[in-house]
Amino acid sequence: MNAEFAAITGFVLELEQLKGVLRRSMPVGLDRYENSAEHSWQICLLAMSMQTQASQPVDIAYALQMLLVHDIPEIDAGDVLVYDTSQHALQAERELAGAQRIFGLLPPATGTRMLMLWHDFTTGTSFESRYARAVDRLMPMLQNIYAGGRTWQENNIRIDQILGNKARIEPVFPGIWQDLEDQLHQAVARGDLLPAAA
Repeated sequence: MNAEFAAITGFVLELEQLKGVLRRSMPVGLDRYENSAEHSWQICLLAMSMQTQASQPVDIAYALQMLLVHDIPEIDAGDVLVYDTSQHALQAERELAGAQRIFGLLPPATGTRMLMLWHDFTTGTSFESRYARAVDRLMPMLQNIYAGGRTWQENNIRIDQILGNKARIEPVFPGIWQDLEDQLHQAVARGDLLPAAA
């Protein structure tokens, strides 16, 4: 077998494991947790749909590439609830090691490119990475708003924790934040989301 094709085959078959990495979010209308592969597909479509809402023009092809690779290291690191700040440093180390191992399965030039995409997403240095990171935070909010806050309730999440996403979402999508905030307050009123800490 062609060595480069063999490496690509090994990589893409390794990605099968991403379908088994369960996230902390539930798909709207389903009584199960979504997996990271489903999440990556859905946020790519959300990103394509949100271009007109962005605060500046976005290279959507580049943003989509980042979104497609951003959770691949979870094959090794697993998923950690974004609001579990006690796990952030350890998770960052695990994801870096996972990124290096998994992208290292590819032919060197391709692996280096994917690792660079993952790093850009992680650091948020380009507008496209900030766009991708905003979409990544937006989708779980929408899932909880439209599914009765199941993940929020399971993890005792408060509105002030969710409002912390403003710094990531509003600069990229300035026209939607007020709508989101109104929906979050409605979620508190319905009992889907805990009020702010006293």
